Amino acid sequence: MAGASLLTLLDDIAMLLDDVAVLSKVAAKKTAGVLGDDLAVNAEQLSGGLKADRELPVVWAVFKGSMLNKAILVPIALLLSYFLPVVIMPLLMIGGAYLCYEGFEKVWHAYAHKAEQSQHKADLINALNDPSVDIKAYEKDKISGAIRTDFILSAEIIIIALGTIATQPITTQISVLIFIAILMTVGVYGLVAGIVKIDDGGLLLIQDKSASLWAKFKRGLGYAMIDFAPKLMKFLAIAGTIAMWLVGGSLITHGVESLHHIIEATTSLAAQVSVIGGILSAITPLFIDLMVGFLLGALLVFAHLGFNSMKAKLTSS
Repeated sequence: MAGASLLTLLDDIAMLLDDVAVLSKVAAKKTAGVLGDDLAVNAEQLSGGLKADRELPVVWAVFKGSMLNKAILVPIALLLSYFLPVVIMPLLMIGGAYLCYEGFEKVWHAYAHKAEQSQHKADLINALNDPSVDIKAYEKDKISGAIRTDFILSAEIIIIALGTIATQPITTQISVLIFIAILMTVGVYGLVAGIVKIDDGGLLLIQDKSASLWAKFKRGLGYAMIDFAPKLMKFLAIAGTIAMWLVGGSLITHGVESLHHIIEATTSLAAQVSVIGGILSAITPLFIDLMVGFLLGALLVFAHLGFNSMKAKLTSS
């Protein structure tokens, strides 16, 4: 009897691990958009304004803060799923709306405050070259800001992942969420660490001034890495913004039944187009999600600007 019980337990554990593996893949795919934005935001925040020898310690500090964020968020998400499952979809939609807003706000701020951003960068460079500036205090502010941003993005990742496994047993939910939390944190900050050190790696390679073929190859690779680093950052910033609209828009369209039906009908019509029907049916839902995310983000940003303008007028009068 004891042997049978042990075999049953082992079989249950094996089934659980199999479920966790499958569901983790699904959850990881669902959170990939937010992961792209998470990577872009954190790499952008941590790559500028830090001395080379302090970049990795700062990334490590934010990594630890991110793990703490997820240690707080995972139990909260599980409690909500168990006691108040009805709030999961509204929370997903609120999170989606925030992603849409954040994506458009980034674009609007870059467009409307170009001079302000240039001045900020110049002031930052001057401050870091000033020996009287407290670098440790600056680092703490940078770390705190990155951890606050990570908390919001981590909440989105956990809620989206939970939405894919809400009907599964609690043990499976716990396992999947812990796996996703660790995978996303290690993945994001491992890549961030690599990204912020690309240019330093290039500088190291070009220091070999010998005339050998190998030295020439290293110098060429080093210059290519230095040239590639800022281009990669720009690409991540653009890809991250688009990912925000795609993920945010998809959360809204899945929560609004009429929009979901429109997507299904449009995709069905696109599939009937000769030759390119398969391609059109694949990109149509993404295009609609992107448009919904972009338009909702624009609406929320301009509504916020209008509210602030009215508030300023009332305060001054």
